[in-house]
Amino acid sequence: MKKRAMIAIAGAVAVVGIAAGGAAVATSGNDDGPASHDYTPAQQRAAEAAALKATGGGSVNSMETDHENGATYEVEVKKPDGSTVDVRLDASYGVVVIESDSGG
Repeated sequence: MKKRAMIAIAGAVAVVGIAAGGAAVATSGNDDGPASHDYTPAQQRAAEAAALKATGGGSVNSMETDHENGATYEVEVKKPDGSTVDVRLDASYGVVVIESDSGG
């Protein structure tokens, strides 16, 4: 009986932990607030690959979800020439717009 109770408690703790972690990830971000990281690792890899392809290479500085210009993702890329751009992508990882990132 004790073993069953311990398993039930452990399962409940795991569910609460997962729910709390999910709530932390599923935040809404915008340019004025904290960045949103409401995406899976697979979505991140796909968005980063699309952004790097669009810029001709470079390195990814950051990524967040985005809603400007009809975009779903915003990937900040440092291009091979040293300039930094924001690549906005739609839900299918198509380029919506590439903008110079003159801000910090």
